[in-house]
Amino acid sequence: MLADDFYFLTDVLHRDDTILATLSLNPGHRIFEGHFPGQPVVPGVCMMQIMKELLEREKGIRIRLLDSEFAKFLSLINPRERPLVQAEIKYEMSPDGEISITARMFWENITFLKYKARFAIQIPPLPEHDDGP
Repeated sequence: MLADDFYFLTDVLHRDDTILATLSLNPGHRIFEGHFPGQPVVPGVCMMQIMKELLEREKGIRIRLLDSEFAKFLSLINPRERPLVQAEIKYEMSPDGEISITARMFWENITFLKYKARFAIQIPPLPEHDDGP
């Protein structure tokens, strides 16, 4: 939904149960025309969607949000001033088809989002992504 338009992955490291990604935000994206004109701010719902998309991409699954224990938006992201951000997702798969995450979006010592949520794994899985040559 947002990948390769609102944001672009510049680096992804997936080890064990942790995903760490560097994202390049698109400050010219049409979302910023309304959020907010002249003072662009990444909407909180977009930060949460990015986490969902990263998890789906890296695990090769489709997921649906079941509930969120918390979503704390701690700092604003102006994509003109901060075009690069990092996302970290720690996840746990359960045998009953659910996946729980604890995630954050940050850059250096600035935390933008802290997020804890639970998702249902959907069928069919996503096609595998191509990381290029």
